Amino acid sequence: MIRIRNLAALAALILLAACAKQVAAGVAPGAPGFFWGLWHGFIFPVAWFLSLIMPDVAIYAVPNNGGWYDFGYFLGVVVFGVGANRGRKVVYRDRIVRERNTTVIEHE
Repeated sequence: MIRIRNLAALAALILLAACAKQVAAGVAPGAPGFFWGLWHGFIFPVAWFLSLIMPDVAIYAVPNNGGWYDFGYFLGVVVFGVGANRGRKVVYRDRIVRERNTTVIEHE
């Protein structure tokens, strides 16, 4: 039952997101494109911090050339920037706590 609710909520959010549209004045053919979006996504954490203390700094270029800038920005944030984990998975195990009257099976 919970899965059906989750799927229904996800479907509703996807349908709502499909209605999103960029303002026409924010898109210009000669404005920043894919590579600037990639760069802006990569430096997002620094730009975000600077935007809090400096009114002239923004984290997103407006106007831009639309979809390609957005795609570059997404790749910059997720793949090359903040969201990238560089393929490393680190697991730390400091100690094993044993409770009374239990059997602990250890394996690597």
